[in-house]
Amino acid sequence: MSRRIGFYICHCGTNIAGKVRTDEVVHFARTLKDVTVARDYKFMCSDPGQEMIQKDIRELGLNRVVVASCSPRLHEKTFQSACQRAGLNPYLFQMACVREHCSWVTEDVAEATHKAKTLAAAAIQRVGYHQRLHAREAKVHPDVLVVGAGIAGIQASLDIARADHRVYLVERHPSIGGHMVQFDKTFPTLDCAACISTPKTVAISQEKNIELFTLSEVTDVSGFVGNYTVTIRRRARYVMEDRCTGCGLCAEACPVEVPNEFDELLGMRKAAYRFFPQAVPITFAVDKKDRAPCVTTCPAGINVQGYVQLIGQG
Repeated sequence: MSRRIGFYICHCGTNIAGKVRTDEVVHFARTLKDVTVARDYKFMCSDPGQEMIQKDIRELGLNRVVVASCSPRLHEKTFQSACQRAGLNPYLFQMACVREHCSWVTEDVAEATHKAKTLAAAAIQRVGYHQRLHAREAKVHPDVLVVGAGIAGIQASLDIARADHRVYLVERHPSIGGHMVQFDKTFPTLDCAACISTPKTVAISQEKNIELFTLSEVTDVSGFVGNYTVTIRRRARYVMEDRCTGCGLCAEACPVEVPNEFDELLGMRKAAYRFFPQAVPITFAVDKKDRAPCVTTCPAGINVQGYVQLIGQG
């Protein structure tokens, strides 16, 4: 079937017509291949503007439509709906942005007009390759993954969980809270940071619809919107989480000190540690990399692997 393209350029009051000679763009469009009709109008998004498009689709048998106007983010759906009401598949529509990309950013009228012609020609050429598409329904998995358990991730998780959706909250540190738990006061009202964050972190631990993954990072995401498969790499705490009571005896027994990340490396902490006193979860962790820190830092070179085993049993 031969293409019958309708081209329309909007004045947008003086937003476009003040810099672009729209009548000249219309005459140019009429010379392009497959263009059946080309018109300009002061406000294409208005009811009369939409009715103009619909009338031409019905009476002239248009099977493609191009509108040169403002941003597609603003009115693409408007014009697609107008096409659909006239019986044209909405995906046989193309929009050229000659306001934000042309008239608003080009001072010279001749230059703006030339650019508008170029954008119009590109849109007319492109719409010829459009195919009919049809919306379809797909089942969406209702569970939600939230990456990052700072104050924003915490609040998002609580809101979603309280709407009765399952939430998987992933945090790379041993505890949730993000930077806010490191602050004494918050800007601009100088409210107590802990007074805001602590009730929310506790609520996370008590919310039945939230599954918390600490010391974890997302390593792979596959699938499509509403049906993702996510791989999470979870680092070991070297502490039995179901048995740790957070008593801190393991930290007292630990002979090794390392720089404390929570204090921005200004202080020291034990290799067996809790991220900060009000941490959620309260479970301790052992900082073990390639070799146990108590082995690598021992000045006498003594293999004290037994200490690590003792700490590991919490």
